[in-house]
Amino acid sequence: MPEPNYHSPLGAEFRRIKRNMKNTKAIRTAGFTLVEIMIVVAIIGLLAAIAIPNFVRARATSQANACINNLRQIDGAINEWALEQGKATGATAPTLTADLTPYIKLNANNKIPGCPAGGNYTTFAVGATPQVTCSLGNTVNPVHKQP
Repeated sequence: MPEPNYHSPLGAEFRRIKRNMKNTKAIRTAGFTLVEIMIVVAIIGLLAAIAIPNFVRARATSQANACINNLRQIDGAINEWALEQGKATGATAPTLTADLTPYIKLNANNKIPGCPAGGNYTTFAVGATPQVTCSLGNTVNPVHKQP
């Protein structure tokens, strides 16, 4: 087909169509297709499905470790309290708030640190095994008790 004369009305129409085709083609290549977007969303969902359980497990492990460290601190505080007060093995358990506060590093609220998972600490007689426990104990995984 011969090239139209650009000075004729048909040539002007040819230029306009050619210009529109270039613009249309540029617009089509500028975006993402629905399939590409769905693939990206599927990949992100797969990565999240793999990562989220690991984050939950890591959080539970860190809470258990913090609780065990608190139990060790309270156990040591009970032993120090018993030595300073001259208490013998089997003596009644000290209270966490009144008796042991001077022997434990307090948190920002000037209180004995609590179980990060929401458990409560209970003290037992001096020299008992264990002298302090967490109410969560074996009910969670990992367990909240001293090795």
